[in-house]
Amino acid sequence: MFDVRRLTVKLVFSSLAACLLAGAFVPATAQTQNKKKKKQKQQESAVHHETNATRLERIRLATKQTYSYRYEIIGGGGLLRFRSGEYLQKNNEVTWAAAFNYYLNRKFALVGDARGSFGNARAYTGISNPYGVYRPQINEYFFLGGVSYRFYTRQKLAVSVQGLGGDAWGVFSGGSKGIPSTLLGLWHSDQRPAFSSGVSLDYNLAPNWAARVTPTWIGTDFIGPNGASIQNNFGINFGILYRFGQR
Repeated sequence: MFDVRRLTVKLVFSSLAACLLAGAFVPATAQTQNKKKKKQKQQESAVHHETNATRLERIRLATKQTYSYRYEIIGGGGLLRFRSGEYLQKNNEVTWAAAFNYYLNRKFALVGDARGSFGNARAYTGISNPYGVYRPQINEYFFLGGVSYRFYTRQKLAVSVQGLGGDAWGVFSGGSKGIPSTLLGLWHSDQRPAFSSGVSLDYNLAPNWAARVTPTWIGTDFIGPNGASIQNNFGINFGILYRFGQR
């Protein structure tokens, strides 16, 4: 005869056993999953740190390579505000510029620099100028030498300062239709001492190529009606820089 009570007891005990097993299994499963997640995070963290380390090493090597070249050639042009006479207003001039740098180490370089500027002077007007030549063309050429110091170096950017001195050749009578430049209020055409300083910002396009911009000052010593005097001329040059001769 079928015993309902015995069957009920068996079912109750079976249910209790299943619940106990499930209760023991669920924490074990959760603990195992937590361990797996923790291990995965540790692995991801290790990969992330490895990636950062690799990136920093790559930047370090690229920066080292960029500033390990011995020679630099720079070419470009720009604008110059030039005072063409003792009593005349400054005029705008278009310039070209070229330079050669020889680096003694990563920071110090010897510099050879050549520049030219071209514009139209603002000569005397009115009764002071009966010749009718009011905007004669003038030219100046600069041949300078000096030193450069590169004080900021990063993978993409570098900043350096230059101090130069040498010779300035002023051609102030070439466009005056045969009239001496001094009669128009211009400087006397001559070769005179010149000095220059500037700050160069380089943006590196590649380890051996860069775009350069240089705000610059040029001091000249041309002779006017009252003798020689220092003329302060300011400008800006833009150019392309090429490095070679890696150590």
